[in-house]
Amino acid sequence: MCNGTIMDKLISFSVPLMVSGILQLLFNAVDIIVVGRFSGSWALAAVGSTTALINVFTNLFIGVSLGANVLAARFYAAGRDREMSETVHTAITFALISGVVMAFVGLICSRYALEIMGTPDDVIEQAALYMKIYFMGMPFFMLYNYGAAILRAVGDTKRPLMFLIISGVINAILNLILVIAFHLDVAGVAIATAISQMISCILILRCLYKTESSYQLRFSKLTIKGVYLKQIFQVGIPAGIQSMVINLSNALLQSSVNSFGSVAMAGYTAANNILGFLYMSANAVTQACMSFTSQNYGAGKPKRMDRVLIDCMILSCGILLVLGTCAYMFGPEILRIYTSEADVIKNGMAIFSCTTITYFLCGIMDLFPGALRGMGYSTVPMILSVLGTVGTRIVWIFMIFPSHRALDLLFISYPASWFITIVMQVICYWFVRKKVKMKFVAAA
Repeated sequence: MCNGTIMDKLISFSVPLMVSGILQLLFNAVDIIVVGRFSGSWALAAVGSTTALINVFTNLFIGVSLGANVLAARFYAAGRDREMSETVHTAITFALISGVVMAFVGLICSRYALEIMGTPDDVIEQAALYMKIYFMGMPFFMLYNYGAAILRAVGDTKRPLMFLIISGVINAILNLILVIAFHLDVAGVAIATAISQMISCILILRCLYKTESSYQLRFSKLTIKGVYLKQIFQVGIPAGIQSMVINLSNALLQSSVNSFGSVAMAGYTAANNILGFLYMSANAVTQACMSFTSQNYGAGKPKRMDRVLIDCMILSCGILLVLGTCAYMFGPEILRIYTSEADVIKNGMAIFSCTTITYFLCGIMDLFPGALRGMGYSTVPMILSVLGTVGTRIVWIFMIFPSHRALDLLFISYPASWFITIVMQVICYWFVRKKVKMKFVAAA
């Protein structure tokens, strides 16, 4: 990450990460496709109505894993083996604790949260059941994500991909068995997801245990060192709060979609799953930007950090323009994979019309906070992202949408919020980059 050409290394790092995210969503899509095809639109709506809520509950802790990634990358680049080892054991211990906490939160709060969102009576029972079973697998989910963050910090994106493929194939097979053969419907896909998360967790912990490098995991050394947890939190907590609050705005938007009924909810579920593929592609480049920036920051190479951001912008825009255009052009055909109901497809295309081709704006919006986090600055980008995305969407939902009730108008809030946030993040980056440059000059 710190020497030689950059673009080829970014691609080599990003592509396995991108494929991992896309495969993860593809296996999640199997959940949606199986219940949509074999259980009906009510089951499709039930599973889809939980997505935003699950993200609200989990993304604070997933954001903290970004802090572990940044800190581990910095210690690894600087050759500080003891600090690296203690960071790994602190991160994994925190992942286990947070996973157990989230399991209890999900079991206790699922139905209440769905009621607040105005989930229709015909799907709320199944939606609550799905969430409760899903959250039982949360300790495994957290351990996998934190373990993968450590491997990515040292430049290894291929093994997390392989583990995901194995667990994902098992998830798909279990979906078909539990839903088609045993008629478990929504409960079946939730059970399959929890089991596949357990398998991916075991594989990644085994990988960390078997390595001979500084990031080797020993269960006897699991502990929380306050000095490292504090540094992880400095980057991770703002990132987690940002993601959590943005998903809270998405939950508000889900509530607006719920007001159109279960058919619109099913269309949103299918469309949102496709948008997830675009997001994973953007997020892979953002994580590459953060990891490359962090290692070069640790190695004291500010000019290379600038080149990383520029190359990431070229890569992200290119990928998202191609994928977004294809998603819109072939939207009806793609949505038919999820459902054969014409009204559901029509609602999905209304959402696509506002979000797919413009999705490259989301990629640009996330790159600047990624670069800033790589330099250790996370709080201000978080505040700006919340103001830009959440603020715009809340104004849209409560002031514009009530007098112009239509799905396509509701989702114009996405590109509008992306553009406003980009403007604020660019200004923030300019000031921080100037401060970092002065720091390196003074150190020299």
